[in-house]
Amino acid sequence: MPPRRRTDPVAGRKALVAWADGEAERADVTTAVRFTLEELAAVAPGNAVEVRVPPAGAVQAVAGPRHTRGTPPNVVEMAPETWLSLVTGRVAWSDAVSDGRVSASGERSDISDLLPLHLRVS
Repeated sequence: MPPRRRTDPVAGRKALVAWADGEAERADVTTAVRFTLEELAAVAPGNAVEVRVPPAGAVQAVAGPRHTRGTPPNVVEMAPETWLSLVTGRVAWSDAVSDGRVSASGERSDISDLLPLHLRVS
């Protein structure tokens, strides 16, 4: 079953374009992050990895063992600017991890093969 969408894809893409053009307000950034997190969950459905982008949102994705209680064993966390830079290909996963912009723990937390997301941002 595909994940439930909370963000209208048209609004999400519009917010992502505003961010890419440097014209995003806080609400646009939040919408863009939520939209792209939902896109990630659609591309890599599952519950093995929790991707957190506080305060905008979080999603569980990637096939594998399901987590049900307590802190998930595979967690990826970063700021909204870093997440949007990763999903659009402006920043490489390895660079963001090595310089501390991404916190990734657990054996399945390397989601570099899923990034950038294939989204049209024009």
